[in-house]
Amino acid sequence: MTGTVLILGASGKIGRHAHKAFNAAGWTVRLYDRKARDMTAQAKSADVIVNGLNPPNYHNWAELIPEITADVIAAARANEATVIIPGNLYVFGDRPGLWDEATPHRPVSRKGHIREEMERAYESAGIQTIILRAGDFISATAGDDDLMGIVHLRAIRKGVVTALGAPDVMHAYTYLPDWANCAVRLAEMRAQLPAWTDLCCGGMNFTISDLARALETATGRNLSVKEFAWWQMRLAAPVWELARELLEMRYLWQTPHRLGSERLAKQLPDFHCTDIQKVMTAGLPADMHRPDYPQNAAVTL
Repeated sequence: MTGTVLILGASGKIGRHAHKAFNAAGWTVRLYDRKARDMTAQAKSADVIVNGLNPPNYHNWAELIPEITADVIAAARANEATVIIPGNLYVFGDRPGLWDEATPHRPVSRKGHIREEMERAYESAGIQTIILRAGDFISATAGDDDLMGIVHLRAIRKGVVTALGAPDVMHAYTYLPDWANCAVRLAEMRAQLPAWTDLCCGGMNFTISDLARALETATGRNLSVKEFAWWQMRLAAPVWELARELLEMRYLWQTPHRLGSERLAKQLPDFHCTDIQKVMTAGLPADMHRPDYPQNAAVTL
């Protein structure tokens, strides 16, 4: 069952990938125009709203997230639309282990509490909401500000993989094209889903040591792993908002965790995530792949 989808934050990485996926699936895609502002009017006749809006660089979340949430709820309620939200892992806190739909929400950061309040607002709003929860997004698309490009592979030409914590700490990622395709599939079966649906788009769990080994195989080069210079963030924090906000989330790189996907697999039994090895090497510059590396091979760690 297709229909009309309104994509919020269409210029961001979530919006761009959602646009591509819904368009490919035959949906009528409309892109939210921030200048026109009236979200309720722009959502007229929309069956689904994908909320890809997020204040850049964590700016002023305490005020902006509730404002965005109220606007989306009002637009969805007025048009009887289903809302799809990219949930994050901040709500789970800092207890190591497998995180999934059954994991209690114990946020330990200010942004975690903001996101928890946001989710509760949707849950109590009386509109159909699908939270499709994800780890750190990997895009491998030019212009997308994913961690793979701006952190992990920023010094790859110098033979360095950059870690935000200890190299052997397990961390959850989600491949953005997989997330967008899952969002389409869930939107198409929305009539079969409850008013509140919370699903985890997991399956991409690996350490930076795992990443370095995969990249060594792909490039045929020896690589070293170096930890990100957090001391620079501490020095800049008094005068740079982004540095303060990143420091608050550092605990996620010190907390070993995996994101589960069992419930999503039961909901979408014929959906298969992109091969993990392919995802880890997708961000490499083309000239760094060794000539005989099977870039399209389905090799799983």
